Amino acid sequence: MLFPRVVPAFLLALPLLASAGDAGCTTGQINCCQQVESAESNVAQALSGLLGIALGALGLNVGLTCSPISVIGIGGNSCSAQTVCCTGNSFNGLIALGCTPINIGL
Repeated sequence: MLFPRVVPAFLLALPLLASAGDAGCTTGQINCCQQVESAESNVAQALSGLLGIALGALGLNVGLTCSPISVIGIGGNSCSAQTVCCTGNSFNGLIALGCTPINIGL
């Protein structure tokens, strides 16, 4: 019987699957952003000014035009731009704060 061997192996693999799910993003949400800029860039400053967000000289990267994605990729999620882990508010996808590029192989 193959079934009795598969079940214990599957149960042992569950913690590995759960820990691989974050793809290096333990503090925020995984997003697909069309552009990633320094918070000090002209584009980021202009957009943050329109939204009333004070970025200042935080030394952070911001993602522009972002949408959340799942690591598993269920439902056809894919990212043809930059996959990032963002720790700050996404302001409805216009700008996401504290973004770090990650590679999750979508």
